[in-house]
Amino acid sequence: MDDEFRPSPLALAVLGLLHAAPLHPYAMQRLIKLWGKDRVVNVGQRANLYKTIRRLEQAGLVTVLQTERDQRYPERTVYQITDAGRDATTAWLADMVARPRNEFPQFPAALSFVMLLGPAQMLAAMQDRAQAVSAKLAELDASLERYSGALPRITLMDDEYERAVTAAELDWLNGVIEDLRTGELTWSYEELAAIAGQLPAGDVLGPPRG
Repeated sequence: MDDEFRPSPLALAVLGLLHAAPLHPYAMQRLIKLWGKDRVVNVGQRANLYKTIRRLEQAGLVTVLQTERDQRYPERTVYQITDAGRDATTAWLADMVARPRNEFPQFPAALSFVMLLGPAQMLAAMQDRAQAVSAKLAELDASLERYSGALPRITLMDDEYERAVTAAELDWLNGVIEDLRTGELTWSYEELAAIAGQLPAGDVLGPPRG
């Protein structure tokens, strides 16, 4: 096993699927989309899936079982999980649940510089964001309602978590939007420039060198 292999959601999904049965890449991609897991696993580009499978194979976590030949389809390679892959899956799962990596999403990064928009522009942008988040929340509610009666709850943990996080974000967005509307949250370039001018040089430029 390659100790340098860096776990990823897609690699975990591949190993998780192969835990149940050997599969070829097309079936993996289809199942991830069919089960709605493409919301949390980036499987849109099949090239990324093939690249991940090759790396898993090089690391000794999966291996080729057979090659299927059918006149209706191109030749397909069927993969199966190895014992090392099964061990890696449970180790990755425990670590990713307890200590998930922060992948630096765009929204918090944008918020760290949002003062450059000005209150009016920020209000418009936040309203657009709230509308999109509200639509996403409605989709999650519909999905949970559709599957909760047919599937065990344990298979819907990712949906429950995403629903909780989305609802919390919408509540926060609505609160910020209200503060922007009432003027409780406001600022100006001049005000920010004055604050920056009051900071000691070391706070802005870092500790002196030499």
